[in-house]
Amino acid sequence: MSLDADAILDATGLNCPEPVMMLHNKVRDLAAGTLLKVIATDPSTRRDIPKFCLFLGHELVQQEEEAGTYLYWIRKKME
Repeated sequence: MSLDADAILDATGLNCPEPVMMLHNKVRDLAAGTLLKVIATDPSTRRDIPKFCLFLGHELVQQEEEAGTYLYWIRKKME
C-alpha cells in the first residue's frame, strides 16, 4: 500500500547521519499534519527514523523496504 505524500525527501545514496539530519531540516519547514515520504538506501534508517519520530512526537504512518530502498511515511505532529 502506498500513501499520497504532501512532500518527498530523497536521501538515496546518503549514509548515517545525513538522512536523519536532512529529515530534521525538512520536517521543520513543513506545516503541522503534513505527510512526508522519505526515500533512503542506508539500512541504519530502519533504526534511526522510527527513533526520530518517537523522540520528536511525529507519527511514523508506514514503512516499507523494496529491493534495498527504504520508504517511510511520516506525519508531522500537530503543534
